[in-house]
Amino acid sequence: MSRIGRKIISVPAGVKVSIQDSAVTITGPNGTLVVNHKPTVKVTWTESEKSIKVSIDETDTDNRELSSLWGTTRALIAAAIIGVTKGYLEEMEVVGVGWTAAVVGTKLKLVIGYAMPVMMDIPKDLKIVVDKQIVRISGADKQAVGMFASTMRSHRKPEPYNGKGVKYFKEVIKKKSGKAFGTA
Repeated sequence: MSRIGRKIISVPAGVKVSIQDSAVTITGPNGTLVVNHKPTVKVTWTESEKSIKVSIDETDTDNRELSSLWGTTRALIAAAIIGVTKGYLEEMEVVGVGWTAAVVGTKLKLVIGYAMPVMMDIPKDLKIVVDKQIVRISGADKQAVGMFASTMRSHRKPEPYNGKGVKYFKEVIKKKSGKAFGTA
């Protein structure tokens, strides 16, 4: 049995839910998200209770694969509901002397110590705001926000000697000491 899958998802006011075959469409103030699921997982929407219930067949409760799909489907639907109501935010920090970030049209321009600046295409469902060294990535889709932040970090990971690089705002970089000279 999936402990996560058994929980009922309550839907706040202002959010519309529609289920067709193996796709759950969730519409709210921040946009529309579609969550696809496997046909073995059943998703039911109760309009009167404003709740979504995710379940599998009673004979398959001991199947580990179906149990994991059950919990994952429930978690994806809950994340989509949070995304269309509150949205998701990820803050990144560009650390380095002369290193900057700027939004140029539909691209994010990162000057991070290479000969040429790194240009990243901004997906249309994300909003990027740059404030000096801080880059704020926001959007309704949790996976898209996290993927963009991860890709941004992968262009210049923080290094442990000087602490330079692109890092998550709350990430702590443990600094290493350099080579020791003059000790005998």
